[in-house]
Amino acid sequence: MNEFPLITAHTGCMGTPDNSMASGRVALALGVDIIEDDIRATKDGILVLSHDDEIRTAKGETASLSGMTYRELQEHTETPVAALEELLMLVKGSAAMINLDMKTDEALEPVSRLIRRTDMADRVFMTGCLYERALKAKSVVPELRKLLNVNVQHFRTMAYEEAVSRACKEALDAGCFGLNVPYPVLSGRMKEIAEAAGLLLYVWTVDEAEEMRRCAELGVSSITTRAVDIVQAVKSNWNREIRP
Repeated sequence: MNEFPLITAHTGCMGTPDNSMASGRVALALGVDIIEDDIRATKDGILVLSHDDEIRTAKGETASLSGMTYRELQEHTETPVAALEELLMLVKGSAAMINLDMKTDEALEPVSRLIRRTDMADRVFMTGCLYERALKAKSVVPELRKLLNVNVQHFRTMAYEEAVSRACKEALDAGCFGLNVPYPVLSGRMKEIAEAAGLLLYVWTVDEAEEMRRCAELGVSSITTRAVDIVQAVKSNWNREIRP
């Protein structure tokens, strides 16, 4: 039996708000291996934790995050938007890594600058990269490792093995170290094809114990979950089974 996968805490784990410092603190306190957060850039190039560009202001109006400076963002939103640098400093004092789920190409250059300034290249990798963004990241942020987000549409329009093979080819073309996979499309055959290509498999977002165990049995490298307590219980049982 193989070792249990790395545990990645999805942003908003354990009932905390998505893309919040609270989520990061809870994840670290629970001893996860990786923290995942969504990344966007403000008008003045400050990286923040946010899934969507559209935000609600304190007055209840909608606004564009990318159209506001970081200062304006803090002044006009009821709940402050967390800066990536703050999260990096939190993680820097731990043994964990950060998975930056890139939501826009415009965040790539600011990420490159920030990672160089904070000397965190060995603790950070990127996801949120379909093929075109992965190719761009290869040239803009060559110092950061990245996973290719598989194109789910290919699994709807192609034969399964063809879709997997295409994902592997795109990952290798873009210099990715593995595939970021929604767990429903994961299979033993995907593992065989990816392994033959020298690629790792990271799966998201798994919150049920039975599915966590299936992913672990298939030999994935990481399981992303909001339910950190459940995956840790599965891991504990797994380790008891493999202990001589």
